[in-house]
Amino acid sequence: MLTLHRYHVLPYVPAPLEPLLKLAKNLWWSWNQEARAVFARIDPVVYERVGHNPMALLAKVPQRRLDELARDTAYLAELERVLGLLDAYLTRTAWFDRTFGEDLRNRGQIAYFSMEFGVHESLPVYSGGLGVLAGDHLKSASDLGVPLVGIGIAFSQGYFRQSLDDEGLQHERYPPNDWHDLPVTLVTDDQGSPLIVRVPLPNITSGDKPKSTRDVALQAWRVDVGRVPLFLLDATVDANAPEDRLLTNTLYGGDRAHRIKQELLLGVGGVKLLEALGITPAVCHMNEGHSAFLAIERVRRLIEKHGVPFAIAREASAAGNVFTTHTPVPAGNDAFANDLIAPYIEVMAGALGLPSAEVMRLGKVDSGAAGGDFVMPVLAIRMADQYNGVSVLHGREARAMWQVLWPRVHVDEVPIDALTNGVHIGTWVGSEMAELYTRFLGSEWREIEGDPAAWTAVDGIPDAELWAARERSRARMCKQVRGHLLARAERRGGALRPGQVDGILDPRALTIGFARRFATYKRATLLFRDLRRLEAILRREDRPVQLVFSGKAHPQDWGGKELIKEIVRISQTEAFVGRVVFVEDYDMGVARELVSGVDVWLNTPRRPFEASGTSGMKAGMNGVLHASVLDGWWCEAYAGDNGFAIGWGEEHADTEHGDRLEAQSLYRLLEEDIVPLFYQRDEDGLPRGWIAAMKRSIATIAPVFNTSRMVKEYAERYYVPAATRYLSMLHGNLAKAWSLCAWKERVLSAWPSVRIESVGAQGEARVVAGRDLVVSAVVHLGALNPGDVDVDLYFGKLQQGKVLAREGTSAMRAAEDLGGGRYRYEGVITAREAGEHAFAVRVLPRHEALRDKFAMRLVAWQ
Repeated sequence: MLTLHRYHVLPYVPAPLEPLLKLAKNLWWSWNQEARAVFARIDPVVYERVGHNPMALLAKVPQRRLDELARDTAYLAELERVLGLLDAYLTRTAWFDRTFGEDLRNRGQIAYFSMEFGVHESLPVYSGGLGVLAGDHLKSASDLGVPLVGIGIAFSQGYFRQSLDDEGLQHERYPPNDWHDLPVTLVTDDQGSPLIVRVPLPNITSGDKPKSTRDVALQAWRVDVGRVPLFLLDATVDANAPEDRLLTNTLYGGDRAHRIKQELLLGVGGVKLLEALGITPAVCHMNEGHSAFLAIERVRRLIEKHGVPFAIAREASAAGNVFTTHTPVPAGNDAFANDLIAPYIEVMAGALGLPSAEVMRLGKVDSGAAGGDFVMPVLAIRMADQYNGVSVLHGREARAMWQVLWPRVHVDEVPIDALTNGVHIGTWVGSEMAELYTRFLGSEWREIEGDPAAWTAVDGIPDAELWAARERSRARMCKQVRGHLLARAERRGGALRPGQVDGILDPRALTIGFARRFATYKRATLLFRDLRRLEAILRREDRPVQLVFSGKAHPQDWGGKELIKEIVRISQTEAFVGRVVFVEDYDMGVARELVSGVDVWLNTPRRPFEASGTSGMKAGMNGVLHASVLDGWWCEAYAGDNGFAIGWGEEHADTEHGDRLEAQSLYRLLEEDIVPLFYQRDEDGLPRGWIAAMKRSIATIAPVFNTSRMVKEYAERYYVPAATRYLSMLHGNLAKAWSLCAWKERVLSAWPSVRIESVGAQGEARVVAGRDLVVSAVVHLGALNPGDVDVDLYFGKLQQGKVLAREGTSAMRAAEDLGGGRYRYEGVITAREAGEHAFAVRVLPRHEALRDKFAMRLVAWQ
């Protein structure tokens, strides 16, 4: 048997060109056009062939070309200039330091955990919107100077590459990632060997409890995303058993046990890696529930370091944990059967010195039940003090979904906030629009992305220039799509020639794009419910319309695969050939082409299943008009003149009925609004009404729905307050956590005796609008005192005479000590509107160290 000794051959880069390696290793180039141009100039053909990956380019380009460039003084001068731009970017004083100061930057580091990161298509460790959002999050954190580090997984095969057969059935390929051809660097220790961390996993024999554990070794790859480091954990280490090396093989692959192991590697391995690197984050941000095991590992490390009980360590750790949920329905949450996850919980419980049942309860919806699944978002919520949804509507849905964890709290007050997603402008604005913005908004337009007043300058862009940019963008996109179709034919051994694709897509026709993950709730085929009506819309010679689709279905989502198959079938029929096109193998590169090149971006989810959605944001800041169901972010952005709404924001229990209604709404929208507006031209041949809508789209979407605004909000609302609370909890060997836990124990012990004995309202509960209703209540606090509680008036309008629609709350004050632990409280309600109203009185625990009044999930109502 042969013994193989591996070695890696690096490309020889002549000394004058060595700065290319520095430039290639920082993904800042992925959102800097000048840097990308430096690489494209080396060899445009090879650059395209390697998927715009600078490291692969340098490995594949002929040596003679590099030698030639090493003597090209003009090229070397441009390289030096662009490298200077990178250096200036990395060293400038950014927003975070100007706002919060260097001290918090040094002590309040944030670790952002995500199962996937979509930074660029050449680093395929993402599958869709969640990962692309995470990549944009890192980019804006870099732009703003937020002290953030990313933690993810180095999937050796990443997400699948898609190919479609002649019938449109999706097939998956998993080409391996060659990390030496990617813009990554292996993390090493002081001796230059790979830095290794280990995660214990149970050795499971079918039907038995684990009798032993094994360590899975993880190395890590560093990716520089501007000034933000991203570390990707990798189990393909020789010390691991062959089956353990597969744990970081594919994204969202394998069975449920495989998923548990991946999530343990991400959460536990990520925390261990940070410690090995000497990084001690004050805040850990869980981007979805996949990484929630990090919270248990953080607690374990505090117990180990400070010698404190679990409850104390948990109190301190939770102060520095932030959880973002992206899931609008319970079925979408990561949940594991009791018997499946029990061995892994047993290993973690042993490390904490706790009974397994106590750790298991942390992930149960009903913490007192023996049965029930272990739900990762529940673990995240129970182990964090801050949580949010990703749009205003999704915040509402998340509060309703998780009210079960706050059973005595009104759904509107469940403390899950909303922070609407955004996208990274520098990544997603096409070159044609970027050139216009530079000319009319100034060369620093990327720096004003959060300033709505600055974006009103788009009104000053001459209509003719804006339309010319739109025409160029569409023509470029059509050419790129034809290139994809030719490449697909070549891969399949077909005889399609360039001349045969010239009739596919008219660069002057109204072009509608639809590209995203193909899940059934996104209704990709809604537009095809009435093919005759659609044909009439698309094939009018004086007003042609064309549709471009792209996207992948999860390998196990046969419903999504059928949607793709149906669209491909329709695109091959005589009525729709050349008018309906499906672009194979959707990735970030294809997405950039489409969101900047089409005229209308179509979005047809079933409300309220789109938690946020971001592709329409990318399109909108390119002047592409969004046509969407009023779901996710579009509920907040739609203003009547900046795009189009499908339907009126209804939610249909009968999905077939809802689909039929919204398909009819979409056809009417196309026939009566979209198509006429696009083709209504003046004497100069310009669609003035369409251009006005483009300007409104840009001015309303670009300054608001971007990740600069989003990350600033995360910093101001979550990161900085969480870091401040966490650091204060650690002070004096966790003295504040000890104090808070002692107070909580006292409150929990006394709470059963807390009750509201009587309530009275002055004036027989009648009050004139604009006047105050004075309310008094006798409250029995028992062993507690008024400083331990808040007593609130909870009031609102009565609906159907019995349902209280909350309008607000008003604090009551302790007016008299009646003795025996009884107190008289007084409060007022200002009557604002005539009609039937009602109020109730409630008591809640109060402590200055509680993040919110519902943190203990205790409420006493009358």
